[in-house]
Amino acid sequence: MPEIIEDRKIYTLLEVSQGIQATIARKFPEAYWIKAEMNKLGFYAQSGHCFPELVEKKDGKIIARLDAFIWKTDYLNINKNFKTVLNDELKDGIKILFLAKVEYTPDYGLKLRILDIDPAFTLGDFERERQETIKRLQQEGIFNRNKSLEFPMLPKRIAIISDMDSRGYQDFINVFDAAKESWGYNFFHMLFTASLQGDKALATIPMQLDRILRVKDHFDIVAIIRGGGGELTFACYNNYELSKKIANYPLPVVTGIGHVTNMTVVDMVANQSAITPTKLAEFFIQRFHNFSVPVQEAEVSIKEQARRSVADAKSKFDAEVKLFRSVTTNMLLKNNNAVRENSQSVIRHSQFIFTSAKKTILQSAQNIRKDTLSHLKQLNLLVQNYIPRINNGNKIIIKEKKSELTGIEKNISNMNPKNVMKRGYSISLLNGKAVTNFNELKKGDELRTLLYEGNVVSTVNSISKPSEQ
Repeated sequence: MPEIIEDRKIYTLLEVSQGIQATIARKFPEAYWIKAEMNKLGFYAQSGHCFPELVEKKDGKIIARLDAFIWKTDYLNINKNFKTVLNDELKDGIKILFLAKVEYTPDYGLKLRILDIDPAFTLGDFERERQETIKRLQQEGIFNRNKSLEFPMLPKRIAIISDMDSRGYQDFINVFDAAKESWGYNFFHMLFTASLQGDKALATIPMQLDRILRVKDHFDIVAIIRGGGGELTFACYNNYELSKKIANYPLPVVTGIGHVTNMTVVDMVANQSAITPTKLAEFFIQRFHNFSVPVQEAEVSIKEQARRSVADAKSKFDAEVKLFRSVTTNMLLKNNNAVRENSQSVIRHSQFIFTSAKKTILQSAQNIRKDTLSHLKQLNLLVQNYIPRINNGNKIIIKEKKSELTGIEKNISNMNPKNVMKRGYSISLLNGKAVTNFNELKKGDELRTLLYEGNVVSTVNSISKPSEQ
């Protein structure tokens, strides 16, 4: 009862509180279904009780706030239902539809006692946000903007947005390390650390996208990587602002955020997406496989064609050398025969002239015996006339044959190896054998080069293929 002091009723704080408690009990006798955002769960592991902070927002501002509590037994049932429906536990930052009683106690004040929470409402809210975000991006004409960017043929420089302690990030890097060891594929990647779920993700992921944008020329793509988790952890990836930023991003964005159910909006607007970080890394490796296999096949084909071309050229060169030797030998043989035939012709011609002259002289001698002294004089004149003719004839023939021999000797001299080297050519010997093909040599071989005057000993430092003529 209140005290009366100087005509004033004075109530104790307990009395006022008990009055409020009775009034609220009469005003709110039943349990009510209420929707709100659970700003904080306030779970205490030691007691098993929860003390959530509930808010209602409008245009991002809090317009109502009320504390609540969930007793341990109720929390265990609620959390079990969330795991069944959402594959996730009750947590901060989600919208909920809950059954609660309004309670007021003098010691704890006004609070809502939460008796049950409907997980289907929370799941439906995620889907509503997802559909609303998709619709807005499509209406703005930017839904496929990042997808329309040309994806690099070989994306080697990757900016990664993830958490260093994330299992998905470690799986992603492990695939790259294995590819380097197995196939020699080298990737440059840099980690830009961000939170991967909830409001922190909505703050840190855009911040890191802005950081990457300042050095975008150093990267080919941006990869957003995280491990698996329940449905609640993916709510942030349906956010309109985050999805819009990725859709408008000037570099191709790829995602591997570890889920196997419906795609988030971030996955849908990204240039490429995979259900797990491992699958995303394998996608990169496969692009390198698709490029390297044709290159390796082309390398084998080029080498084979080069070997055939060199073999054909060598065969052709060997045939030309054989033909040159054969023609040279035939020319020498033919000229030698011509010299012998001309010499024999000169001898035969001279013998014929002398024989004819001898017969004439003998005939003249017989006539001298029979004729008078005048005949002797005539015979003498005849002999004198024949002698110059014989000498002149012999000189002309010898001069002509000598000229022919001089020409032949000049041709033979020009083909002499010493005279060839005199014109600037040389012969390189390896172990006493002439070198005709660069394939016969290797770095470090010692060569002996024959010049017109003297020899040179050298060591092979480099070898190059013959340029195409």
